[in-house]
Amino acid sequence: MTTARDLLIVSMDVPAADRPVEQGDLSLALAGAELLDLAAAEVLDVEDDRIVPGPPRDLDDTLLRAAAAALVRQEPYESVEDWLWRRGRGLRAVYLATLEAEGRLVRQRRRFHPLGTGRTTVADSPDRRRAAERWASGEPVLGALAAAARIQDAAADELARLTSDTVVTVLAAVDEAVTELAGERQRRTIEDAAFDNIWRGQ
Repeated sequence: MTTARDLLIVSMDVPAADRPVEQGDLSLALAGAELLDLAAAEVLDVEDDRIVPGPPRDLDDTLLRAAAAALVRQEPYESVEDWLWRRGRGLRAVYLATLEAEGRLVRQRRRFHPLGTGRTTVADSPDRRRAAERWASGEPVLGALAAAARIQDAAADELARLTSDTVVTVLAAVDEAVTELAGERQRRTIEDAAFDNIWRGQ
């Protein structure tokens, strides 16, 4: 399992994730998680805010292989921020579709419903248990990504345990991108409300 997969499971499954998670916020955090997994696998390095690809490596995870293949390999290379916006577009849906195709997600059946299907949940599996254990252990990278995606509030003790420059750079970029996205949503809400008021003659 990868950090991105664990983060998706946490967003759907862990009781602490009791607030609505915006799809765009989670997609940005998933893109950040991919960068951290690729850095841990020595597929890339982050120098200042630039993603510097390393030599290709064998990766077991299909989604992580797709992320590695998407790296920009021409100088001056891509910034972490640009990667988050480019790779993150619709990434939550990609992960959901992949996990469902792998049988790691199931659709709950609803009684007395014509189609008999309900919301998508995480299937009981070792992957689910590992993600839950990682979450319960307070692993700082997963916790910080969850905070950036607004699944939980940031924990000061977790953030203090983050010592890698790459991890700190990526997490800061994710948090900034999510904040920017939230501001854009708020702006659109205000503009939509103003437009509605005009039509009501107010």
